[in-house]
Amino acid sequence: MKCPAAYFCGATILLSLSVWLTPALPSYAAEPKEWIADKANLDSLVELYQEFHRNPELSFHEKETAARFAEQLRKIGAEVTTGIGGHGVVAVLKNGNGPTLLLRTDLDALPVTEQTNLPYASKVRVKDASGVEVGVMHACGHDLHITNLIGVARYLAANKPRWQGTIVFIGQPAEERGAGAQKMLADGLFTKFPRPDFALALHVDSTLRTGKVGYRGGYSMANVDSVDITMQGRGGHGAQPHTTIDPIVQAAHLVVDLQSIVARELTPIEPAVVTVGSIHGGTKHNIIGNTCHLQLTVRSYSDATRKQLLDAIVRKAKAAAASARAPEPTIKISDGTPALFNDERLVDRVVPVFLRELGEENVIPVDPSMGGEDFSEYGRAGVPIFMFRLGAVNPERMAKLTEGGNRPPSLHSSTFYPDAAEALQTGVTVMSAAVLELLSAKTPAANEAR
Repeated sequence: MKCPAAYFCGATILLSLSVWLTPALPSYAAEPKEWIADKANLDSLVELYQEFHRNPELSFHEKETAARFAEQLRKIGAEVTTGIGGHGVVAVLKNGNGPTLLLRTDLDALPVTEQTNLPYASKVRVKDASGVEVGVMHACGHDLHITNLIGVARYLAANKPRWQGTIVFIGQPAEERGAGAQKMLADGLFTKFPRPDFALALHVDSTLRTGKVGYRGGYSMANVDSVDITMQGRGGHGAQPHTTIDPIVQAAHLVVDLQSIVARELTPIEPAVVTVGSIHGGTKHNIIGNTCHLQLTVRSYSDATRKQLLDAIVRKAKAAAASARAPEPTIKISDGTPALFNDERLVDRVVPVFLRELGEENVIPVDPSMGGEDFSEYGRAGVPIFMFRLGAVNPERMAKLTEGGNRPPSLHSSTFYPDAAEALQTGVTVMSAAVLELLSAKTPAANEAR
């Protein structure tokens, strides 16, 4: 009878010693809303956000931003790979069998000189690709996107019993140039790493108050194409126009004629935009030059409309030249980003989670935008995607900004900034809750959203 008793006593001592030597494990009981409401968690993220905001980097130059992001993901135990598609970061966090979910943030900033007067405002100045010195600013909220994803990663790493499967966190470069997603895919994002069953992302919205999110199933953002047209002429003296072929007159006819594409060639219920954003020709009052250069941005949703617009632009440019008996114009079409199509089944599955977390009054159906977003590339690669919008301006500041019918500063404005603490509370809450839904241990199907 002495052996069992002695064994039990020894085991008790060993167990007590083991408990004393083992660090306290994090609590697994917290709901996302409770976790981010913890002052230590939120303050840490706000401090991190300010560091990202203070140190922005332009597209294709996100070296330090990517390194900071990678470091944070390593800390939560993810397997991190850098240098994917440029400065892209892929961090894989596995937690048993189950679906694979991709969560994406963009890393790059804009060539904008900040005018917010924030104590942590960017003072960064660099030379752009053309050698011109420019200010650099996170004027599109990517710094908040990065921080929000880190917050979600921290929460999920501390609450593994609440989900099952694989999460692929990606830090994507060059979103502002519409190139980062394509480069990461071309570099093996879906072949070298687990292929996702679905993908989520968010984007700050300068018109939504903090505490609110916006959503839309189907087309949410547009195809974006850039067109460069150079009208060819024959230069000469401005006092003898009959001896010349004037490229500026050709361009003037073309600018007006381009507007008839949307007005007269498309069905009225099909959204499209053709904007001439730049026109340059000539050097002096009394000189007719040889060329005139136009730059267009073209927006649409469907592939058929996209092709119809571009074909019509080419036809009308050639017609303007032919009417002046000029040489054919030089036309260059640069493919931009494809339209962002939010998978309706995935939206239908995630939005009820938003409603549960925030309440009906804070979950807003939003209109589609003619802006572009290369998160769409992952959808084109066959993965159901959903990008939702996150309110960025707190109610008090929004009320001041909209006094007298004014509009708040838009994204890409030198005076735009999110109210980080409030936005992060909502963003971390809803994205974490969405992950718990999509990777619930109770979910038997790996691709239920398809």
